Amino acid sequence: MKFEEVIGQEEAKQRLIKLVEEERVPHAMLFTGPMGCGKMALAMAFASYLLCANKHDGDSCGACPQCAMLRKWAHPDLHFTFPVIKPKNSSADYKPISDDYIKEWRELLADGPYFTIEQWLDVMRTESQQAIMTVREADELTHKLSLRSSQGGYKVAIIWLAERMNEATANKLLKLIEEPPSQTVFLLVSENPSALLETIRSRTQLFVMQRIETEKIEEALIQKRGIDAEAAHRIARIAEGNWLRALDAIDADSENKDFLEDFKMMTRMSFTRKVDGMAQWTSNVTKYGREKQRRMLTYFLRMVRESFMYNFHIPELSYMTADEENFVSHFAPYVNEANVVELSELVSKAITDIGRNANARMVFFDVALQATVLLRKQP
Repeated sequence: MKFEEVIGQEEAKQRLIKLVEEERVPHAMLFTGPMGCGKMALAMAFASYLLCANKHDGDSCGACPQCAMLRKWAHPDLHFTFPVIKPKNSSADYKPISDDYIKEWRELLADGPYFTIEQWLDVMRTESQQAIMTVREADELTHKLSLRSSQGGYKVAIIWLAERMNEATANKLLKLIEEPPSQTVFLLVSENPSALLETIRSRTQLFVMQRIETEKIEEALIQKRGIDAEAAHRIARIAEGNWLRALDAIDADSENKDFLEDFKMMTRMSFTRKVDGMAQWTSNVTKYGREKQRRMLTYFLRMVRESFMYNFHIPELSYMTADEENFVSHFAPYVNEANVVELSELVSKAITDIGRNANARMVFFDVALQATVLLRKQP
């Protein structure tokens, strides 16, 4: 993987390249930063750069034998450690390791370096198990890194979501970091570095990344995803520097369109006080599963916020699709300082109630009924 495949983060890339050029590569680095900023992507590109036999112009070549192996993430001197669950049909005392799922892991990486723990759990098909790194994982990594480099260069260990190590695993890794084998580089990637042992944090060079520039996300949406310029501009602004959120916006587009129609129907029936219409709307959304109901209500909460902010006529504060903005341009006057807090609290309470398995029909009809009063409030 090349640096050019990482979205944005130009300053971060140059810092890493400079470390290599000046032969100051730390033996242990901790990549952290906001969700979706590309921590794992940058760590993988840096590992590729370290292992490339013909790096030039500030990037790996993509053509040498090392890069050929890296394209399949099967380089013998690159080792991945990541949270896993116990495989099916394994014994009660079996301690799972990353190699149990290496085939699935490489398939996930083949789809791209931007993904979440939830996506990884789906790949492992877990239902209730918590994915962790066991102490056996630390033993396996110690053994792998004790061997000589097969290609005569660096040995690189990428540890994804390092905070998911249990205490015994973390202590063993600490010892390995304190006394690293020759030419070994540890690249720890963490969403929550404060959950790591302080002794591990103190022995790694912290590499804090920033949110991706909005312009870079917009550019990537057009070039990598084939999104038209107007849609890419809106999605990039909604993403707020988070590429994962941009991808979610693309994937959720059809669902959000349905939610917008639900929001329109509810607010219109409530404002006109059509009880039969409110009852019909309630019946419709009650058929959704609870997770979808919560997503819908979360969407409603965002639309209340967007409607209120629209009244200020400051485009920089608006994060809506064209369809949403078309509706909000007419609806916004009915969300104002006299009711915005109460409307937000009403929807937030409904989200909580649905999460606690309250009767969905009662929750949704109550939302529609209370909205009949709130939407008519004026300053």
